[in-house]
Amino acid sequence: MSKQYNISLLPGDGTGPEVVNEAVKVLKATSADYGVEFIFSNNDLGGDRYLSSGELVTDQDIEQLKNADAVLLGAIGHPGVKPGILEQGILLKLRKEFDQYINLRPVVLYPGVETPLANKKPEDINFVVVRENTEGLYAGAGGYIHYGTENEIATQESINSYYAIHRCIKYAFEYTKNNNRKKITLCAKTNVLTYAHDLWERIFYDVAKDYPEIETDYGHVDAVCMWMVKNPEWFDVIVTDNMFGDIITDLGAMIQGGMGIAAGGNINPEGVSMFEPIGGSAPKYTNQNAINPLACVGAAAMMVKQLGEEKYADNIEKAVIDTAIKLDSLSAGKMGMTTGEVGDAVVNSLQNFND
Repeated sequence: MSKQYNISLLPGDGTGPEVVNEAVKVLKATSADYGVEFIFSNNDLGGDRYLSSGELVTDQDIEQLKNADAVLLGAIGHPGVKPGILEQGILLKLRKEFDQYINLRPVVLYPGVETPLANKKPEDINFVVVRENTEGLYAGAGGYIHYGTENEIATQESINSYYAIHRCIKYAFEYTKNNNRKKITLCAKTNVLTYAHDLWERIFYDVAKDYPEIETDYGHVDAVCMWMVKNPEWFDVIVTDNMFGDIITDLGAMIQGGMGIAAGGNINPEGVSMFEPIGGSAPKYTNQNAINPLACVGAAAMMVKQLGEEKYADNIEKAVIDTAIKLDSLSAGKMGMTTGEVGDAVVNSLQNFND
């Protein structure tokens, strides 16, 4: 009897529905081969709904998503909505509501994908960023006084609790141990953020005592950015706070070949996790059948792994690599295949892996 998983789809805005469609195509075509059945439900959260109704996330949305085993997101971002409204009102709301306290971002250069870094090969770019996903400067603490005047003052506070930092760092060490990795680098800024990141550093080295087999390292965020470009092979697992994680993972996407290949997950190890391609909604490519869906397929692979179907997840990733090798370029609109053809290629490749 097949194992059933309830998956809530949030296609979202722009090209989000197109890439989600391809990920769903892959899962529907191959899941039976692995004794799995996915039951998909759709949700229309995003810019169009907000513009028509003024709604962001409702209690009904929360109830639907709460009943899912996982969530697959396309993209949130609409040219008709002021920046920040959808991001705060949907993405950050869901991360907090479901306590998705880890943002997990593999930075892996696949064979056949070009990196802008000179003389770097797939064996040089293979690391993972573990980002704290609920606090820091993104916690929403702050405000204005004298708003709209020449005396206006705006504050944005970075919130760093022992509880959130400890569970993030603990997750990073457990991930390292369970995935045959050897080293963790703490990315922070202890020389300037002397209170918040002193706490990060103290917790990091305290947790490290329980994992003597794992090498530890520290880098200021500016140095980490520099070495990600110059010597990415130095990194294995990086653990960092919310804002620095947001920044370095976009840099990571570029060195692994671009947003079209980069996938990530918002993880609650004990609850509902949400997986997504890292790229935005790319509205100028909407309905052109030209956007690269491999990042969303990769996000689906991460989702399948989180659900415990490791062989299936590994084979999806192999099929993504196989498809990437076939593409002339991973830049949107220059792939040499349409969006739908890329999805078909992943399906064909994945079926071959299970023959």
